[in-house]
Amino acid sequence: MREKKPVPLIQLLYDDIFLMLLLGLIVPALTYTIWGLIEIISKKVLP
Repeated sequence: MREKKPVPLIQLLYDDIFLMLLLGLIVPALTYTIWGLIEIISKKVLP
């Protein structure tokens, strides 16, 4: 008989398709939101 090895945590995360979908939507949204806020803050105010 073969011994069953424990499945690594990273493999469990990669196998979860809904988690990958959620991360694929959240990471770009947060990145562009933060990038946009930095751009707005760095603009100089017109006199």
